[in-house]
Amino acid sequence: MSWIQKLYETYEQCKGHEPEGAERLLPVSHTFQQAHVEVSLDSLGNFKSARTLGKEDTVIPATEKSAGRTGKAPPPHPLCDKVQYCAGDYTEMGGGKPSFFKDYETQLAAWCASAHRHPKAEAILAYVRKNRVIADLVTESVLHLGPDGKLLNNWGRDTPVPEVFKVLTSDAKTKLRDQGNVFIRWRVHEPDNPCSAVWEDEGLQAAWAKYDASAKATPGICMVTGEAGVNLALSHPKRIRHAGDGAKLISANDGSGFTFRGRFTDDTGQQACGVGYEVTQKAHNALRWLIQRQAYRNGDQVIVSWAVGGAPIPDPFGSSLTLLLAGGDAAEAPTVIVDTDAGQAFAKRLSLAMRGYRARLGPADDIVVMGLDSATPGRMAITFYRELTGSEFLARIERWHIDFAWHQNFGKDKHFVGAPAPHDIAEAAYGRRLDDKLKKATVERLLPCIIDGQALPRDLLDSTIRRACNRVGLERWEWEKFLGIACGLYRGAFKNEGYEMTLETNRRSRDYLYGRLLAVAEHIESRALYVAGEKRDTTSSKLMQRFADRPASTWRIIEPALTPYISRLRAKRAGFMFEMDKLLDQIISCFMDDDFLDDSKLSGEFLLGYHCQRQALNPPKPDVATAVEEDTSAD
Repeated sequence: MSWIQKLYETYEQCKGHEPEGAERLLPVSHTFQQAHVEVSLDSLGNFKSARTLGKEDTVIPATEKSAGRTGKAPPPHPLCDKVQYCAGDYTEMGGGKPSFFKDYETQLAAWCASAHRHPKAEAILAYVRKNRVIADLVTESVLHLGPDGKLLNNWGRDTPVPEVFKVLTSDAKTKLRDQGNVFIRWRVHEPDNPCSAVWEDEGLQAAWAKYDASAKATPGICMVTGEAGVNLALSHPKRIRHAGDGAKLISANDGSGFTFRGRFTDDTGQQACGVGYEVTQKAHNALRWLIQRQAYRNGDQVIVSWAVGGAPIPDPFGSSLTLLLAGGDAAEAPTVIVDTDAGQAFAKRLSLAMRGYRARLGPADDIVVMGLDSATPGRMAITFYRELTGSEFLARIERWHIDFAWHQNFGKDKHFVGAPAPHDIAEAAYGRRLDDKLKKATVERLLPCIIDGQALPRDLLDSTIRRACNRVGLERWEWEKFLGIACGLYRGAFKNEGYEMTLETNRRSRDYLYGRLLAVAEHIESRALYVAGEKRDTTSSKLMQRFADRPASTWRIIEPALTPYISRLRAKRAGFMFEMDKLLDQIISCFMDDDFLDDSKLSGEFLLGYHCQRQALNPPKPDVATAVEEDTSAD
């Protein structure tokens, strides 16, 4: 139960201290709901106006049962609810579903009769008792009647479809849209209260929370806080990932059979999981708040990391570019994202960003990383959970970005040095059209590599390298992106080899040298095509995949194909060709023994040699280099 304890502590420390402009933490005994219609009343409960909203997430008071209501007779919410609950004239106006107005009115009346009543709730009660909700909404053209004076269940006219029918979902069997499903939220205009919205009135929220707490009578021991005699939760909140989410983290609705027999003395599940009502409300509200603010999402998969004390932390699922621009002071954040050196400028900027996080996050502060996913609509599982100290978390994030850093090219205006994001790695390994299940699985496999420092899965590395070698099967920009990612992954996976992000002329390994040879051959042919005004792929780019599988035999194809281009360059670019001849001789002379004749498959190391040699032959433009030097000299 440590996860719920950490979330409860997060709520206690962050409530009332939310960052400026951020969404507020949800109060106890409240939930989120998508509202479709807004009705305005005066302080005496007289109707003023109504308007359609589309779908707006709204904070509403809720009971323990209504927050997770299901079944044929779902319990009502205390204040804001659907038309079939709030409208006493629903059945009279031809509603197609059962009316729950009596239960709604009884519950609201009990609140208004208690010591914790609120004037806004009393005004709403006075209005709904007039049984004119649907009549007033029809007058305002929010709801619509048919020729028979009954509520329409579909819009079959030639005129534009009203907003209310656009937000309603059709019944799976009848394909009809019942306007009784329209959700209403209230505004009550009071003379001395500038806040008319019930979902923003903190006084009303506090009044309902006190009344709801006073109505509970399920004492027991809370397994989270250890307190005895507290009211235990009979059910736990849903709508964790979004307002329409029906999955729960804690659920037990099987009170019969052999679920608890032989283990506990009752069949309610309270002895199996006794959590205080206030504790579970605060914990789930904190989790919902964190997910909305800073979670990584991929369909139903959610991974969120946070500091229990509320301090900002780096996003473990962002690329190094995201980390550099988010860490440190805004005035010091680098706007230039290309390095011309061997990564020293990147290391300095990364150190500056991590220093900014360490200034706000203590070394002993609690950090939690939590992954959630659901296989069915009603059940959710914790797929990953780690608790770390602040210093440990920052050290592992920094190590990931240092070990897997490389020159990345993600588009025309997005070049940077650093580690790619996990979702970019998934695309590089399996293509941009990978399905959600494979993407989820890949991200989950990368999470321990980032958080725990585990080794990169070898099959993931091999798949990324294989796609980077298949140059002819990719668009130019896509291949450039995948090449940088593959180099970064290989460098991180074999960090003990000490690969640099610049050309290593003293490295004499066979694979590295063959990569350099391919880059030089491509450079020669590209220059010759440019001189002749031709635009087409080079022989080296076409044969890159074959070169990776059989380098020696493929080089015997590439080298003769260069002859006409070399002749052209010797006639028109003699100085250039002189340097290229000298470079080719230098690289070939570095091969050890019979390595040059070895035709076995190349490892991903040849991509490092290729990329570094190509970058040395095509250095960045002077204006970018100047900007980088100015940025690094400021440290």
